[in-house]
Amino acid sequence: MDCPVCKEPMIVLELDEVEIDYCISCRGKWLDAGELELLLEDSEEKDNLLASFDVDRKTEEKRRKCPICLKKMVKVLCGTDNKIRIDKCRKNEGIWFDEGELREIIKMGSFDKNNKVLNLLKDMFGKETH
Repeated sequence: MDCPVCKEPMIVLELDEVEIDYCISCRGKWLDAGELELLLEDSEEKDNLLASFDVDRKTEEKRRKCPICLKKMVKVLCGTDNKIRIDKCRKNEGIWFDEGELREIIKMGSFDKNNKVLNLLKDMFGKETH
């Protein structure tokens, strides 16, 4: 699968039994449909985060093509206070996260006191700049 940002081939990494497609060039990450939910701990925070996803119709950011169906994805705002804009396939194939966005989404939607998934992300991808 090619990166929707820089068009380079992505590598597949496994995190907590979830396959993450990772671009070594731009450090973006692709999660197939349902994989974000698997990374988030079962909690009220998770449910609130997923319910907060709202299509951003006002953004002027360039829309990217889904690496699976090749249709333009929608920009989605996530979270209630500090909104993060991510790219989501309109056909629900998956979600694209620019560098640092997945970590922020995990922080918002997880009530894991041990930060297991965040620590795994740090181990896999190192300290991200964004």
